[in-house]
Amino acid sequence: MGPTAKFLFDTDFRRPAPAPKNVAAEEAEARGYGRGLADGRRQAEVEAQTRLAIALDAVAARADALLAEVDRHRAETEALAVEFALAMARKLAGDALAREPLAAIADAAAQSFQHLRGVPHLVLRVNDALVEPVDALMRRMARERGFEGRLVILGEPDLAPGDVRLEWADGGIVRDQARIERAVGDALRR
Repeated sequence: MGPTAKFLFDTDFRRPAPAPKNVAAEEAEARGYGRGLADGRRQAEVEAQTRLAIALDAVAARADALLAEVDRHRAETEALAVEFALAMARKLAGDALAREPLAAIADAAAQSFQHLRGVPHLVLRVNDALVEPVDALMRRMARERGFEGRLVILGEPDLAPGDVRLEWADGGIVRDQARIERAVGDALRR
């Protein structure tokens, strides 16, 4: 028999003995861990940039939609303002012409008399219902402004009260409320 060994009471058989350290394996593991960590960070950064780009595209698209909505709303508001202004102007002009249709005719004639002193005759075409009052008004205005030519007042059923056509040998003036309203509307729309 061989030499006998004493029983060792201080030996703990429950824990395995520590494995000898393999420095090369630990270094390889640390390098692998470092590469994996760096790759993971790069991938996370790329994904974050992609999500950010998608979010910025969505914000830009929403901003474009909001700006288009603001532009549409502004155009609609401007159109309503123009329509309101035209309606108000028509109402005021219509009320004024209904009360004083001779005032618009007198204004157009007054502008004409300034330039027609030597004209032999002046023809005024007005609404049928206004022939007599216009005749009296024009004769008085012609005397006041020194017009010595012949005045001819003709009634036209298609002329609105307040509209007038003044005609002389080489020219004329037309006051047409509907055309004035169209011109004002076109100017407001522009």
